Amino acid sequence: MTHPATDQPKDQSATPFLEVIPLGGMGEIGKNITAYRYGDEIMVVDGGLAFPESHQMGIDLIIPRIDYLQQNAGLIKGWILTHGHEDHIGGLPYILTRMPRVPVYGAPLTLGLVREKLLEFGVKDGEIDLQEADVESRVKIGTHFDVQFIRMTHSIPDNAGYILTTPVGKIIHTGDFKLDEEPRDGKLSDLGKIEQAGKEGVLLLISDSTNAERPGHSVSEAEVARNLETVIAGCKGRVFMTTFASNVNRIQNVIDIAHRQSRRVVMEGRSMLKYAQVAQQVGYLELPDPFLTNDEVGGLQDQQVLYVCTGSQGQPMSVLSRLAFGNHAKIALRRGDSVILSSNPIPGNEEAVNLVINRLYEIGVDVYYPPAYRIHASGHGSQEELATVLNLARPKFFLPWHGEPRHQINHARLAQTLPRPPKRTLIAKNGDVVRLGPDEFKVTGTVPAGAVYVDGLGVGDIGDDVLLDRVSLSQEGVLIMTAVLHPTPSVEVVSRGFARANRDLDNQIRKVALEAVENGLREKRRLEDVRDDMYGAVRRFVRKATGRNPVLIPLLVD
Repeated sequence: MTHPATDQPKDQSATPFLEVIPLGGMGEIGKNITAYRYGDEIMVVDGGLAFPESHQMGIDLIIPRIDYLQQNAGLIKGWILTHGHEDHIGGLPYILTRMPRVPVYGAPLTLGLVREKLLEFGVKDGEIDLQEADVESRVKIGTHFDVQFIRMTHSIPDNAGYILTTPVGKIIHTGDFKLDEEPRDGKLSDLGKIEQAGKEGVLLLISDSTNAERPGHSVSEAEVARNLETVIAGCKGRVFMTTFASNVNRIQNVIDIAHRQSRRVVMEGRSMLKYAQVAQQVGYLELPDPFLTNDEVGGLQDQQVLYVCTGSQGQPMSVLSRLAFGNHAKIALRRGDSVILSSNPIPGNEEAVNLVINRLYEIGVDVYYPPAYRIHASGHGSQEELATVLNLARPKFFLPWHGEPRHQINHARLAQTLPRPPKRTLIAKNGDVVRLGPDEFKVTGTVPAGAVYVDGLGVGDIGDDVLLDRVSLSQEGVLIMTAVLHPTPSVEVVSRGFARANRDLDNQIRKVALEAVENGLREKRRLEDVRDDMYGAVRRFVRKATGRNPVLIPLLVD
């Protein structure tokens, strides 16, 4: 991350427009963060992360680039959080610690999860100004932003969209949502607030596009619970179930199912335990029976045990992956056990999940997973739900959000099929400055945006060039050539990931490198030129002899 700039932009308070600036989550799924600016005030929404794809080797997490916020830190008046998923709050420990202390508003579960993350980073309670605001609240940020939260059903409790009243007009931001008709807590999405705002006049709708390609209506969590109970009732031995740790409602349903089926629940996995503890603290997880530890199940029969564990995405160090590959220190799967994957792979994780499933089959356990079993439902609305929100909001302008370009464009096309389509729709990208006024809706510029890679303790010190090197190393290996120039020139060659030990090939490479060095020394060339000559000669030889293109590292020792 860059250091804050010292120069501040000119006061824009006289300008009759609002700027909507997505810094993450636009044209992608993940690392959501959006800034609103009116004059000399900025309000920020969320601060999420994304997980690396297979080609981003060694990267732990990806967080949004926040140069714009750092350069304008003095203008930030407040922050609001929509819900507790990683793609909305996971980047906050990296972000908030670099920002001025301003109020951060969120619902109880959301703030509980944020506090846990901040404590893990050594941020003491109170250093960040966390202000509790439930999904029925209304808060004022600065002088220009009035925020009315809207309860929206999703795959985690305490999820909210909001109506943002500004000097230029009303904005509705749905947040992540589905219109679940049978939510566990009985609290439906508050569509009345959206309808009322629509009657009063909505200038802009920003809406979740994740499932804009899916026709119909998303499956209710209640249907998933019924199907899970059918599956679990038919299992004869131990049951191991995995889902997203943040899916508190589903975990509550599984706990209740286990109680009805006379099974005791064991929680396995750090993130699963963390979410469960926070959910219990704020009253969103009730236990008819206390959780057991793995050490406490020895006296129970197999049909009396149900494990809820991490690993829904095939993560290598998760509980389910370690069980599948026989690496768990205390538990071993055996025939008669059942494994339930109550989740779908996130795009990019399909290979890892399939690998785990195949290993489970090889062990001989019974495996249940979608789509063969309807034991998972998306937390995002399909086309009918998206159309419902559009029809109620009746926005003048429309900004599809939270999706890749194909999702955004399909959402825009859906909007145009409705009886009252928006006057104008924009397909924006991260970093676009969207100018919004009563009769104005356009991209007028860009600010820095993109990805910051977290690798170990390093934040932002890994760039795409380093990732390209890692890909090259993984594909072709590396050859390190060390030439000692005095008293007599000699060359040593060390290779890793290039080829199986081959003395003849190593000797030939050494000979080619040495000839290049000796020729350069005879001609009294600069050492940099001698090094480059050695590099070029070995590169040509290796390509001709092997057809490969390893990373070459030439070193000279004078």
